[in-house]
Amino acid sequence: MTEVEGEVMGSILSELKSPAELKQLSKGELLQLAKELREQIVATVAENGGHLGSSLGVVELSIALHRVFNSPEDKIIWDVGHQAYAHKLLTGRLDRFHTLRRFNGISGFPKRSESEHDSFDVGHSSTSISAALGMAAGQDILGGDNKVIAVIGDGSLTAGMAFEGLNHAGHLKQKLVVILNDNEMSISQNVGALSSFLSRKLSSDAFIRFKKETENFLSHVPGFGKELVNIAKRAEESLKGFITPGMLFEGFGFDYFGPIDGHNLDELMVTLENVSNIKGPVLLHVATKKGKGFEPAEQNPPKYHGVGPFDPVSGEIKSGKLGGAVSYTGVFGDTLVELAAEDDRVIAITAAMAEGTGLNRFAETYPERFFDVGIAEQHAVTFAAGLACRGLRPVVTIYSTFMQRAYDQLLHDVCQQNLPVTFAMDRGGLVGADGPTHHGVFDLSFMRHIPNLTFAVPRNEVELRRLMKTATLADGPFAYRYPRGSGVGLPLEGKIEPLTIGKGELLRAGSDGLIIAVGVMVGEALEAAKIMSGEGIEISVVDARFVKPLDRDLILTQAAKVPFVVTAEENALQGGFGSAVLELLNDSGLPLPVVRVGIPDHFVEQGTQAELRTQLGIDADGLVVTVKKALVAIQAQLSAG
Repeated sequence: MTEVEGEVMGSILSELKSPAELKQLSKGELLQLAKELREQIVATVAENGGHLGSSLGVVELSIALHRVFNSPEDKIIWDVGHQAYAHKLLTGRLDRFHTLRRFNGISGFPKRSESEHDSFDVGHSSTSISAALGMAAGQDILGGDNKVIAVIGDGSLTAGMAFEGLNHAGHLKQKLVVILNDNEMSISQNVGALSSFLSRKLSSDAFIRFKKETENFLSHVPGFGKELVNIAKRAEESLKGFITPGMLFEGFGFDYFGPIDGHNLDELMVTLENVSNIKGPVLLHVATKKGKGFEPAEQNPPKYHGVGPFDPVSGEIKSGKLGGAVSYTGVFGDTLVELAAEDDRVIAITAAMAEGTGLNRFAETYPERFFDVGIAEQHAVTFAAGLACRGLRPVVTIYSTFMQRAYDQLLHDVCQQNLPVTFAMDRGGLVGADGPTHHGVFDLSFMRHIPNLTFAVPRNEVELRRLMKTATLADGPFAYRYPRGSGVGLPLEGKIEPLTIGKGELLRAGSDGLIIAVGVMVGEALEAAKIMSGEGIEISVVDARFVKPLDRDLILTQAAKVPFVVTAEENALQGGFGSAVLELLNDSGLPLPVVRVGIPDHFVEQGTQAELRTQLGIDADGLVVTVKKALVAIQAQLSAG
């Protein structure tokens, strides 16, 4: 039992069956609910890992949204989804919340197939305004008067797509509420109180009516009406602009209100009620504290943005979850500092992921050669192209899944001009608990066909370092992808020797079949070959290393010695590495059975990397099964012949 504002109550959250019940709760019960939500979020993320800071910061906002609006009839669209844990708990998923981000559990992001209260699938940033505007416009076409609300974080407003949505919404004059969750700006007490007061008063029905009636009256004053209206509008903007950044959003055609305290339930609910009745697009600026209610997250927001398992009391991150070796991300970051020391042309670029991509040390060591462009992958690529035009060697460091956003710039602005830009793609392959929006399993397919581009996949951390060196020496576009998690534990000392572009390596010889693999699948292939060797089956293993250009001589030479080939990749089978090998064998006139192992033609759900590889049959045991089936098929053909 807990005492809140003189009331003694049990658990509010455990009794909550739907968000509609929030409308019946007292102020004390809502405050108690906020406390319970934070406790539940911290406890679950401490066990499973996840996006902690942003979700803790919007607890009161989530309560206010579901108190004022009527989900699922009213549509609430959460940008990215880092903010959505409280929303999930308020919409009937408490009993499943312990499965958050686990294999066969609930997603870490909003997902339409999971709940009717999840209006839009998200995972990449800056989509909420466009999606919400489409829903609002669709409702106008089909009929209805339900509300549409987009909740977007301040970081997501650095992406051009968000401004495209704002621009179109202002043009359409569509009834739409956009809530800007600003968790970086702190509002001082004086300015915050005045701003909050004005936002509540200026958004009220009475003021809106007064404003429109005044404009109508002034506009009809003979001879001076239009000028008087303009003077009144300038006076209003001067007052609002004095204490808020509202003129930017007003310029897009939005009515702007805020910033208001995102942790004050009374202010939130009153203002949301008011803005929900305004015709046309509205932007409500809400200031929150990232990590609110959990001191370690409040003190170090970047660390607890996306965090692994931790102690829920001290906040100490639990080690050893990914093994004892250094992570590929860490190897990349340290190696890039080494390369920059040798070559002052090396530039590092990230799209709002300096810590996530391991560039912190580079930023500290070479601040004048480091650029964080915000969540703007397209700009990052073309910006790099401009740097390369001046003789520099930019390294664009982006998660594989986010590289998808910059395909046009990659093709036209870099590769068509054959510029020496390096693309370092972290989280290549299966990423684990973040699920289908974050698996980097399409890059081999959407990049290998582009002229002038070299694309490589290292099998371990030493190979990554060597490929990084190779890329800085290349005279054209160069891409490499590396996985999430730890390397295999190899020593990293000594001079970094570059590799020969387009050359793979024979790692094991055998006459019964051939596995040609890239990246993490090389280790699985070697383990599978070892298992089968104990059963009297000898399989060759080739690390192709380069997806483009393929090592034509090595592959054709080894393929000619065996009855069949298996290709192995942690990428979509359609158009991927296996397809490249098939094309090579076909074009070379080598009639040989080929079995491709990789990601099938569907989106892969969440789970640990090991769980997903087992499920998909792309681990060592899965390769053993595949090779044995191929052997049986070959023997059957020989018997029939």
